[in-house]
Amino acid sequence: MAMHTRQLWGRGRVVALTLAIAVVTGMLAGCGFHLRNSQEFTFDTIALSPAPGSAIAIDLTRYLGDKVVPVVSKVGTPPPQVVLDIVQEQREKTVVAVNASGQVREMQLLIRLKFRVRTPQGDPLIAVTEITQQRDITFNESSALAKEAEEILLYRDMQNDIVQQMLRRLAAIKLQAQAPVPK
Repeated sequence: MAMHTRQLWGRGRVVALTLAIAVVTGMLAGCGFHLRNSQEFTFDTIALSPAPGSAIAIDLTRYLGDKVVPVVSKVGTPPPQVVLDIVQEQREKTVVAVNASGQVREMQLLIRLKFRVRTPQGDPLIAVTEITQQRDITFNESSALAKEAEEILLYRDMQNDIVQQMLRRLAAIKLQAQAPVPK
């Protein structure tokens, strides 16, 4: 009899746990929660101009992969559907706090990016937009090398945030149905 009670108690736990998982899953789905997945774009090709050597352009090229084509297409190939112009990419480091003897104690790191998205014909899809990211970093002369490494990591983190924001904006572009290119 005791064995039978333990088996029922074990089954009851399993049922209660399953029910709890179902309730939590339903609540998460009901609130709109979903995992971030790759972006869906309405365009098949994109050109980056005029600064393909910029750090953010390199990350975008890496993410977009085969969608990236030259601005000026070869004879016989269709032009890109979308052109992303990086108008300005700027990194700044500003001292925001010093101690009594004038030594730097805190700095602010900033990345400012201005870009626009247009069709190859020049029609604007996204007007000139500025995205900025900033981080504060403490500074200590005795650990200058460690702080330099931290600065590089913070710039990289800001750059990744900017790329993700740009990708979300690119995914929001709705292209008009284009006529097929005559052959």
